[in-house]
Amino acid sequence: MIRYSLKCAAGHGFESWFQGAEAFASLQGAGQLACPVCGDTKVEKELMAPSVRSARKQEAAPSLRDPASEVEAAIAALRKQIEENSEYVGVNFAAEARRIHAGEAPERSIHGEAKLDDARQLIEEGLPVAPLPFLPQRKVN
Repeated sequence: MIRYSLKCAAGHGFESWFQGAEAFASLQGAGQLACPVCGDTKVEKELMAPSVRSARKQEAAPSLRDPASEVEAAIAALRKQIEENSEYVGVNFAAEARRIHAGEAPERSIHGEAKLDDARQLIEEGLPVAPLPFLPQRKVN
């Protein structure tokens, strides 16, 4: 990935990330780059200093996977506890919660995903549900 400082014909400066120089050239040539301020598609690269890290600085750089604050660490610990002690039911959360509440499914702790209206209806029906401060982890190939 490469970050470019860009400028539109109206003089608005902004930055954007690209897969590489070829990706920028392709998008620019197709007129698919636009200024976020005015929408002008005449976008050019500005002169910028490269951002190069020495090997020593790269080793010292924190991992993006590590919590950056106490709050992030607490949320990560909460996620781990919930995932270890409940069953993920995905987008079937509202239906499964109703089945458990009605005694049609075994009682257990579950977590999953629900639309805002579905969650609101569960609360109005008296089911003990609460939103979680994180999204489920997506599995990729």
